[in-house]
Amino acid sequence: STRFALEFAAARSLPSNAVHAVQHHHAHVAAIAAEHGIHGPLLGLALDGVGLGHDGAAWGGELLLVDGAACRRLGHLAPIAMPGGDVAAREPWRMAAAVLHRIGRGAEIEARFSTRPGAGAVAQMLERDLRCPRTTSMGRWFDAAAALLHVREISAYEGQAPMLLEALAAGGEPLAPGPDEGALVRIGADGTLDPTPLLERLVFEADARRGAALFHRALADGLARWVVQAAESSAVRTVALGGGCFLNALLTSMLALQLEAQGVRVLQARQAPPNDGGVSLGQAWVAICSMNERG
Repeated sequence: STRFALEFAAARSLPSNAVHAVQHHHAHVAAIAAEHGIHGPLLGLALDGVGLGHDGAAWGGELLLVDGAACRRLGHLAPIAMPGGDVAAREPWRMAAAVLHRIGRGAEIEARFSTRPGAGAVAQMLERDLRCPRTTSMGRWFDAAAALLHVREISAYEGQAPMLLEALAAGGEPLAPGPDEGALVRIGADGTLDPTPLLERLVFEADARRGAALFHRALADGLARWVVQAAESSAVRTVALGGGCFLNALLTSMLALQLEAQGVRVLQARQAPPNDGGVSLGQAWVAICSMNERG
């Protein structure tokens, strides 16, 4: 789409300022700002599968400060390896393997995923750090959780593993939270949010439903603490929730309740979808804001 826009403008001899490059996650947040008519600064929590970041890396778990055409990255999810690159998005077991390697249990990958012919090769890729690009994607952490709990190891379509995980967590009676759940998702001094301890807990969880519920609860708690910390440091107490992960009604409702209870105003996508279906609205909003700022 970027190449198309540049070629379209060049073919018609349009001025250079006719093309506005808008980072993917900025656009997710801007779409919600457009829908709610927000012209001033707001926090943006953009959680999705993948989008190209300013640094050329694969983003997808971003805490942003957005003010019209301006966008600043305040924090992001801890980067995790994607063994084989994009194929890991279609094969969640690869993300689970990345978690096992991350927590020092790489030797268990081949045995745990013995039905996957490439398990040994993936273990070696992770050990040698070959063809394992890093991503901050929330979607890939969901994939890892689903595969560790044996909910889904291979996805038949995009987002299948996270959707099955959500359905499992939402089914049945709510489970009582454990006393140490607040420590399972950590906020680093550098602004990163690290779910590694939570995923390590899932490695030893035999009950998939209990694990899925724990994953959603602890993740919502960690995300809420992350946003509240940013709200206090920036003095901006409005947050927009954008990106495909917010199609997850369970995570969204749990997170919104916690944030609102702590005095943070939560904006959600209502008319345009929170996933990539709303990105063009956000891009247009940023372009309009940019033109207005230039007068």
